[in-house]
Order: sequence, then C-alpha cells, then structure tokens
Amino acid sequence: MSVKRKELEDFFSKVLVPQEFEDYGPNGLQITGQEEIQTVAFAVSATLASITSAIEKKADALVVHHGLFWKFHGPKTLTGPFGHRVISLVQNKINLFGYHLPLDANLQVGNAKSLAEKIDLLNLNSFGDYKGMPTGVWGSFAKSLEVDALKDLLENVLNHSVILAKPPGTKKISTLGIITGGANSQWSCAKSQGLDGYLTGEISEHDWHDAQEAGIAMFAGGHNATEQFGIKALMDKTQNELNLDCFFIPSENPA
Repeated sequence: MSVKRKELEDFFSKVLVPQEFEDYGPNGLQITGQEEIQTVAFAVSATLASITSAIEKKADALVVHHGLFWKFHGPKTLTGPFGHRVISLVQNKINLFGYHLPLDANLQVGNAKSLAEKIDLLNLNSFGDYKGMPTGVWGSFAKSLEVDALKDLLENVLNHSVILAKPPGTKKISTLGIITGGANSQWSCAKSQGLDGYLTGEISEHDWHDAQEAGIAMFAGGHNATEQFGIKALMDKTQNELNLDCFFIPSENPA
C-alpha cells in the first residue's frame, strides 16, 4: 500500500489540526522528498541517528515531534551537523514531517494523553495554555497514590529516572497535570487548578524549590522519555488507517 505525499500530509493535518497552534517552528512538511510514500519512519527527533536509520531502512518519509527548524535558531547555513541532517534527507528523497505542540496537546494520540493512559490516569481534560491553546492533559486516579509510589510507577513506564520535587507533608496524589518535554514552569498551571501534582520532562533548579514550596509534587521524567509515546500512537494510527509500512526509531538520549 502507498499514498501520495499530499494524502499523508492531509491525514496528519486532520488528526493534529496544526493550523490551530502558534508554535515555536513550522508544523507539517518541512522537507520535500519523493511523492509516492510506502514506508514511514517515526522518531521523537530528527537527529542524524534517526535520519540514518530511516535511510538504511529505505523509508520514504520520517515523521518526528522535534523537527529541524525553530524560530529561536534563526537563519542557519547548511553546514556542520545541521547541514548534514538536511542534506542527507534531500539526497535520499525522504520527506520530513514535524509536529510539535499539536502532538503534545492532541487528545487522540498526543504525548500527554498517551503517557496518561500508560499510568492509568482517568477523566482526561485539556491542560496548559500556550497562546490560547492547550499543551497537555490533566486527570484523576481511580485510587490516590502515594507520591513515592507514583515516582516508582513513572520510572517503570518511562524506563528513566525521575526527579521529584516533594513538598513536606505531601498528601497522596489524586489529580495530576501532564505537559511533556520542556514545560518546566507550567507546574504553576497545576497549582492554579488545584491539582496535587505535575509531570513534565525537565526541571530547573528554581522550579524544584518553587513547586515544592507552593505545595505541588513535581515529577520530571526526561524530555525524550516523556515524549516517546505520542509519536508511537501517531505511528499506530497511521499504520492502521492508511495501511502503510511503519516503524519506530528509538533514541538513546538520556535528557
């Protein structure tokens, strides 16, 4: 089975509605490859390792959460590691698709939603606010968890160590907000909504203090580790609905 490039792009647009988000970079097709697509690789980030794997396995497209173009990078020359990535994709006619905030927030296949399901978080609702759009989910547990028990559960699900900012005298965790990746400061959204805890990928020194002093149990499980499930869910949906040959490329990034 194969599809045209535009068909695949339209499929992603229907699922992720990227046009509704004001993002840190472009969502959708970032590099044009061949028009006919039969094999699609999925990865968290467009790194040289994921691009090389896509080339080796003869993928026609690579779909990632972290693409190659970001507003905060500004104009870049096609030199060094960045140039190597772009040139490798172009030379091998591989289409590159990138979806950032739309994949974080999506309630079908999103990063936060997919991770929430892994830890049995129920009654999911949109959570967070970046320029008027949500970036994650929040929900409740059927049975409240001890803070350390939730930390252990997360480390098992993520296969990654978890940094915990634990307020003194913390009650059990009944409600949890999730924004995956680098949403360090968004624990304040959990605080404003009266949630017990907040889960993200990264944590800064000051947020460790600020969250626990504000009474929020904050869990940081790694940027890459917390964002592996959404792209996998998108892969499964693509494979099931478009009947394409799809595969996932894991990353060894510990951050």
